Amino acid sequence: MMESRIKRLATTLMDATTDKDPLVQEQIYNALCYLGESEPEEILHSCDEYLRQHDKLAYPHRVIILKAMETVVKNNIASLDKSTAKVVIFLASNEMTKSKEVIREWQQAASSVLVAVGQRFINKVMEEVLTKFQPGILPHYFIVQTFANLSVSNVFGMVPFLNSILGTMLPMLGMAKQDHMKSVFCYALQHFSESIQEYLANLDKAPDPTVRKDTFSNEIFSAYEVLFNSWLQHREAKLRLAVVEAMGPMSYLMPSEKLEEQLPKLIPGILALYKKHAEAFYISKSLCQILEASVNIGSRSLDVQLDALLGTLHPQICAPAEPSVPLTVKNHTEVLRCFTVLACSFPDRVLAFLLPKLESSNERTRVGTLLIMRQIINSAPSQMEIKKPFILSSMKLPLQDSNDKVKRAVVQVISAMAHHGYLEQPGGEAMMEYLVRQCALPSEAQPKKQTPDADDLTSDSVQSISVNTLFLLSTTVDRMNNVLWPYLLEFVTPIQFTNALTPLCKSLMYLAMKKQEEGENASLIRYDLNGNLPSPYALTTRLLVVSSQPYAGDCRGTAALRLLNVLQYSVHPALEQLWSKRVPSLVEHIEENTEKCLCQKEWEEKLLLFLQETLAAVSDNTWICHFVTEMCRQLNSYNGFPLEKNFLYKCIGTTLGACTSKDLVQKQLQELLETARYHEEAEREGLASCFGICAINHLEETLAKLEDFVRSDVFKKSVGLFSIFKDRSDNEVEKIKSTLILCYGFVAVHAPKELVLSRIEADILKNIFQYFNTKDLTLKLCLIRSICMISQAIYNGGKCGDFVFSRKAELVAQMVEFIKAEPLDAMRTPVRQRAMVTCTYLVSVLEPHLSDPDRTELIDTCLASVLALPPDPGQERDGIGGDAPHKEILYGDTLSALKDLLKSLLQRNLTPHGLQDMFAHLGPWIKSNKEQERQRAVEVSAALLDFYLGKLNVSTVVPFYNLGVLIALFSPRCSDSLASVRQHAVDCVYCLLYIQLCYEGFARDHTDEMVEGLKALKKGLEEPDFTVLFHTCHNIAMVVGKRVPPDQLMSLLLAMFEGLADPDKNCSRAATVMINSLLKERGSVLQEKVPDIMSIIHSKLQEVDEEHIRKAAQQTVYILASQHKSVVVSSLLGSALPFDSHTCAMWRSLAAEPTLTSQILEQLLEKVNRDVPYKESKCFLLGSGSERIATPLPLAATCALYEIMSAPESGAAVLGLYAPLFVTLLLRVSCTVGVQLPKSLQSRERRSSSLSPAPRSLHPCSCAVETLKVMLARGGSEAVTRAVGSAGGWDLMASPERHHDGIAVLAGAMARHAGPRLPLIVKNLVPTLSSVFDSQRITTTAFFAELLNSNVVNDLMLLETVMDNMTGRQKDPCMLVRMLALRGLGNISSGSPEKVRKHGAKLLASMVNGMDDKDDPHNLVALEAMSSLSKLLDHLEERDIQSMLLHIAIRIRPFFDSEQPGLRQSSIVLFGNLTKFSEDDCEAFFEQILNGLVTLLLHLQDPKPEVVKACKFALRMCGPNMGCEGLCDMFLNHLREDRSLHYGEFMNNVCKHLMQSYPEMLNRLILTNLFYFKSNWVDIRAAAPMFIGFLVLHVDEDHCQQVDLDQLISALNLLLKDPVPAVRMKVAETLGRLVRIL
Repeated sequence: MMESRIKRLATTLMDATTDKDPLVQEQIYNALCYLGESEPEEILHSCDEYLRQHDKLAYPHRVIILKAMETVVKNNIASLDKSTAKVVIFLASNEMTKSKEVIREWQQAASSVLVAVGQRFINKVMEEVLTKFQPGILPHYFIVQTFANLSVSNVFGMVPFLNSILGTMLPMLGMAKQDHMKSVFCYALQHFSESIQEYLANLDKAPDPTVRKDTFSNEIFSAYEVLFNSWLQHREAKLRLAVVEAMGPMSYLMPSEKLEEQLPKLIPGILALYKKHAEAFYISKSLCQILEASVNIGSRSLDVQLDALLGTLHPQICAPAEPSVPLTVKNHTEVLRCFTVLACSFPDRVLAFLLPKLESSNERTRVGTLLIMRQIINSAPSQMEIKKPFILSSMKLPLQDSNDKVKRAVVQVISAMAHHGYLEQPGGEAMMEYLVRQCALPSEAQPKKQTPDADDLTSDSVQSISVNTLFLLSTTVDRMNNVLWPYLLEFVTPIQFTNALTPLCKSLMYLAMKKQEEGENASLIRYDLNGNLPSPYALTTRLLVVSSQPYAGDCRGTAALRLLNVLQYSVHPALEQLWSKRVPSLVEHIEENTEKCLCQKEWEEKLLLFLQETLAAVSDNTWICHFVTEMCRQLNSYNGFPLEKNFLYKCIGTTLGACTSKDLVQKQLQELLETARYHEEAEREGLASCFGICAINHLEETLAKLEDFVRSDVFKKSVGLFSIFKDRSDNEVEKIKSTLILCYGFVAVHAPKELVLSRIEADILKNIFQYFNTKDLTLKLCLIRSICMISQAIYNGGKCGDFVFSRKAELVAQMVEFIKAEPLDAMRTPVRQRAMVTCTYLVSVLEPHLSDPDRTELIDTCLASVLALPPDPGQERDGIGGDAPHKEILYGDTLSALKDLLKSLLQRNLTPHGLQDMFAHLGPWIKSNKEQERQRAVEVSAALLDFYLGKLNVSTVVPFYNLGVLIALFSPRCSDSLASVRQHAVDCVYCLLYIQLCYEGFARDHTDEMVEGLKALKKGLEEPDFTVLFHTCHNIAMVVGKRVPPDQLMSLLLAMFEGLADPDKNCSRAATVMINSLLKERGSVLQEKVPDIMSIIHSKLQEVDEEHIRKAAQQTVYILASQHKSVVVSSLLGSALPFDSHTCAMWRSLAAEPTLTSQILEQLLEKVNRDVPYKESKCFLLGSGSERIATPLPLAATCALYEIMSAPESGAAVLGLYAPLFVTLLLRVSCTVGVQLPKSLQSRERRSSSLSPAPRSLHPCSCAVETLKVMLARGGSEAVTRAVGSAGGWDLMASPERHHDGIAVLAGAMARHAGPRLPLIVKNLVPTLSSVFDSQRITTTAFFAELLNSNVVNDLMLLETVMDNMTGRQKDPCMLVRMLALRGLGNISSGSPEKVRKHGAKLLASMVNGMDDKDDPHNLVALEAMSSLSKLLDHLEERDIQSMLLHIAIRIRPFFDSEQPGLRQSSIVLFGNLTKFSEDDCEAFFEQILNGLVTLLLHLQDPKPEVVKACKFALRMCGPNMGCEGLCDMFLNHLREDRSLHYGEFMNNVCKHLMQSYPEMLNRLILTNLFYFKSNWVDIRAAAPMFIGFLVLHVDEDHCQQVDLDQLISALNLLLKDPVPAVRMKVAETLGRLVRIL
């Protein structure tokens, strides 16, 4: 019986192989394999029988079964019975040969079965297959292929058969006419040959160790003759390749003499194929095998073939190897192997062939040849040993090649040579020099992407490959140490190797450290043995100079300094201690910074200090003289490297300073002046720095040399014949003058002050003054800079007080002229800035004072030169803004220079008069109508006032007579249209008030709280928000009003009134605010000017839309209303709807005073409530339907309420009327949902919306909602408004379908944030539960229902009232009211859980009644009852529930599979909650759990996430009641809400526990699952058979009898035809598992 069932299962699965879905076919295959694991013999027999019986089954389906058989055989080969093996062999043999045609997939599958059986039963397989391999009859294609594959999979079993197979096969070769047969014979011969080779190589393990190569030689040769002489000539390319693949392995087995005899034909035959085949890999591989076989037998024929071989193979390497085509790369490897074989046998001839190719004009030929050279250098070292000099000399031409690919190949050859000792030979140095040259290539020039060429050796640049190669040779190839050290030092100083310095220094440092480890510190550099090495002076200069740009060239500074440190002893023995300490700290400084953040000046100072310390440590004048001479010698090398050259000049200055030989100093200075390249700015700077630094120790010599230079012929104009060069020489002379002037400046700054002051006017200025009359920009800038440095030197000089600078006024006047000459339309040069900085130093020098006219001209010129510049100094008018950032920096520096100059002038007269004088110049700029001028002027003013305050020292109390005028100048600017002006204006007022306090006698450090408050106001001035600006202005006015002395108040007011005419409107408004604030105490004046009537106010507001006028108007309306509130309210209500902005402003003004506001609000509420909210109107277009039209008076009153309550001042009044306002507006919202505007208003609203950009909606419901929102906000319940808004409640309220949800959101927010307001609200709302309007009953019920969700109703003693009202709504005619009432009763569980027990019976009865509601076609009331009951269960008395438990469980069970997701979710959650009460009635309820278990587990695959979540909850709740700890733990751990579930794995474990704990339930569980085979949900249809499969997998044999297998298999069989592949896959999987219960 069991066997027949296994067979039935297997048959069912095999019947299903006709399924077209590949995934289902895969699962059927897996299921058959699974059955096979359990009963291999039975399944193999079943498959055999099935295939024999279903002779007509199409081959694609037979393939699935054969593949399953192959897997079962492979996995059970050790235990397979011989008789079964025979059956399988016979079947596979028949399947394989049934069709004479080749049907590859089918016959391959059958062949694979035979190969799998052949692993153990080789004799049986051969016995069967050989019957179909008869002499004289051409065998089936797959018979031959099976032999071939058997020979690979079972070498030891198969080789003994090969002799007889070959014997039979050879005559067949001639019979094979079709290409595919010829190909398969080739395939067999190839694999036979490889198997024989493997057998012979492992004779010690072989079953028959007597087997020899010659056993097969003759047969293989006979086969070879057919293949070579006949088939290789075939026109079919695939066949030719198959022949070639076979001939490679066959050549090893051919008789030696035969192979020797064949080579003259064989090799040309193979080589000829290269022309016929684009894909050469198989040819090359075979050729390599033939060559190896030939060499193994010591062939003499190869010699003759060599030229042809080399000529054919060489182009193969030269052809590009495409990395994306793996076979081309493999072909290269095989061809290189061929060259290795040939080079080992014929080294001379191979080299004689290759080396001339290096001179080819074809780039690919050169690259290919170099690749081969690298290969043979690496793979034939012994043969190449004596050829080294020859090979090295042949590399001369490639070393000159400029092609990048060739260069890369050469570098790789050099790397190979280094490993094999070539570079130690004569000529090796040229190779190393070449490598260093490639390291020095510019790294940026490389990444030009060429076409993606396959012969592109690598994507890396030549430079990066060379750098890596050099480093590897230095660090990993020990034999290279003596080649590279100290030879590489020769490349450090030549400038052309600059780019290679980093790798050079790294390699040299590594090599030097190795030498030191070997104890060669003292003799590290042997100059006696190496005449070409650079001297210690040259090395030190070079390495120090390149370190000045430490991050250039891949961070060469670090590498250079580290190398310098290693060479310390060789540079000078005295440096060891100093450098060991200093160099590491310099390196650390580079590493701690980056190129962006390193301060170049600071870094150069560190290096120059290091140089100074080095010179001091050496303290040998001869050494220093040599050193400075070498430095000067290297200067010209750095042409084109301006930064490095500039630094070298500084080094020369430093070294000359340390030199004691005055003659040498003068000689070198002379030389520097003669050889400098004056047209380069960096050079002029460098030379001047050099003179300045030198002057520290040699002032006399430096000045003398400059004096000589001034008198020399350089400055005299050329005449006569050479005047043709006049222009050029003039220009050159100007540059030389510039340098000379700069030199004087640097000398003045650097030289000792006590020596230089006496020489300034006599020696320095005398030579500078003669050049002032120039238009050359460079000379002008140098003059200014030099004068600045001289002024600085005087200013910083110790004797500054005694020094009288007689030419000061002259110099200031000259600077003013320079500034005046600058164009006002743009800032292109730093002339202004430098001239002002110079003036700052000049006016700071005390004696003599500037005259008043000079001072005035200086101030006015500088102000006009900077403040009048056009905006955005980063862009010039001609539009080229590439150097915008530079211009911006220049502008910033210039403004700073102006501030510093004005401060230094103010410093000379720190009095109110001095201040007034300064602002007399600045005033017009501060009031300018050009923004940029105001901005700069106020910024400068703020800086000056801050400076004045900081420097002020009042000794006697004096009046600050111009405070009022200055305050009036700045305070309106606090609302300037520019934010920066506003900020600086506040700073100005702040400083002025503190200056006043100082003049009143307060201490400098006194802090005034009111004035300090001004600083806090600055934040509000950042954004141009008028309300904030004018509020700030008001606050400033309050501070000013309190702090301005009485005698200055009028002058302040008068000046303020002047400010009303300010061209900036903001400032004129600010003046208004400030005047009003200052006059606030005199409000009685305003009362006399109350306007006559409301309409005039309205028309004025229409005419002028100015803020201060609107404020005044609102004040007026308020006064009128306080006297005639009813008239004002009626008049305003009569305004046309929608209210325009002026009417709204007037309404809002009524909120100013709480008592008045309360009275007006009560009047408006009475008007809202008195009239009906809407009227029904017949709608003729829609037949009998009607629409609701809003009545006008309540609508206007609602709008008015909105306007008043939107004014912040109405808060107190709203608080007093909170409950009536809330209830009226809530019911107003309720009654306006879906209500339309009257036709007249609709058109008017459309008109107003087209005029005004975004008016408030007049729609009745929107209007009511907005008014309710503003009422809550004004009544202190902003939190309620926010909470409702963030939950989307306001939108819900206006929606007819979701209105009650919006009300619930509002009620919840009220309960959370406005609890104390609720008793009055509830009291006012209760009567509306009996309203005639359904909408009002729904609104009130929804509000009460949500209130019950909060404990606040209990705290406020409202619970019973609200609950009774909800219970009373159970019979309401409106279904929505009934549903909301149940929801409210359910909410008691979360709002007042402690009260649930008291009212338990009553609540439970309501819920059960709800579930049985008859007038509930969509089960909405039932759904609410279930949800509410779920919430109440935790809090009810057990005895109350016990009686109803089973009734409820049975009542809700049908909802588990409901089409409505909500019902599924609620019923399942309720079921989970009911499990808590099952203890007393355990048996009966356990039965309910078992009834629902399968459903709950399957619905874990429900398409709705909320249902899945409910199932997880219910199963977690059921777990403890199931009496199985493992199952309970699984439900608790795996079904957590936050955890994703691997369903298959989970079900597998669930079924394991179910079958361990309740094996007797198997049949019941299976039957329940069968019900879901018809489910509408695909995932559940797929889960049900999987569930059964896992149950079957884990049940014990004893319990298998319960299952009605026939019914189950039939059901699965039926489901196997399901349209969805995923379902069919699960069915196939389960069918495989049924083997467990058969």
